[in-house]
Amino acid sequence: MNQKSLTIILAALAFLVLILLGGSFYTVSETEQVVITQFGRPVGSAITEAGLKFKLPFIQKANYFSKQLLEWDARAEQIPTKDKKFIWVDTFARWRIVDPLKFLKSVNNESVAQARLDNIIEAATRNFVSSYLLIESVRNTDREMDMVEVGLEMEEKRAVAEVKVGREKITRAILAEVAKMVPEYGIEVEDVRIKRINYVEDVRREVYERMKSERKRIAEKYRSEGGGESAKIEGDREKEYKRITSEAYKKAQIVMGKADAEATRIYADAYRRDPEFYSFVNTLDTYKKTLDKDTWLFLSTDSDYFKYIKKYSK
Repeated sequence: MNQKSLTIILAALAFLVLILLGGSFYTVSETEQVVITQFGRPVGSAITEAGLKFKLPFIQKANYFSKQLLEWDARAEQIPTKDKKFIWVDTFARWRIVDPLKFLKSVNNESVAQARLDNIIEAATRNFVSSYLLIESVRNTDREMDMVEVGLEMEEKRAVAEVKVGREKITRAILAEVAKMVPEYGIEVEDVRIKRINYVEDVRREVYERMKSERKRIAEKYRSEGGGESAKIEGDREKEYKRITSEAYKKAQIVMGKADAEATRIYADAYRRDPEFYSFVNTLDTYKKTLDKDTWLFLSTDSDYFKYIKKYSK
């Protein structure tokens, strides 16, 4: 065998060794778990610890499965409630693979597992939702609802129908029912929740009409209360106006009376000091008020009206 042939053989052997080594080792991350199969059958137990692992090349295969929470999101489903209300129920869940060996044997992959969860969770949801009144699936308690009208600073509290179970307990019951059925597939459902509930279209229109009617009724109630309050305020204003006017008139009369009394006192005091001068001044005032250039008076010369004219004209 010549040198060239030997080199080719050694290179081929080295390449074969590399292929064998490359097919013999595999890695497992912190978020993964592995089941080794040989000719399609599981070999040994599941590998859940991270690190570099060994398997037989070509005849063994590493099947990877996630350790993390996986998402399950259902299609919205039409379900009748106990009080015959047809609603759309949209649910979601979170699950994980806890026994990869059993998971591989029963469902093999996540797509098949999702299909099994569709059947199990949707059936449980349908059974529990249809066993209770609509209000039970919508609310958790029967506490009073606060209703605030837009644009009106008024609040109305209304009691709703009694809630004995509530949405939270219904979802916990669904979870408990599902948890009994999924372990045979090597999985565990961590949580189930109702994402959204809505009426079917026909019922929704009816509910909207009823809501609008209720809004109108509340608006009319507020308008009526506002009209009554307005009339009360107007009555109080008119009453207060009359009270203020009456008190002002009373005070004005008192002031005027005191002023007249003071004027009378001053006049009387002046009269007592010089009755003759007081009479003279009053007579002059009388002349100013009764005589002008267009006035004609025909009086006798002995009239008191000309007393001071006659007196001072002599």
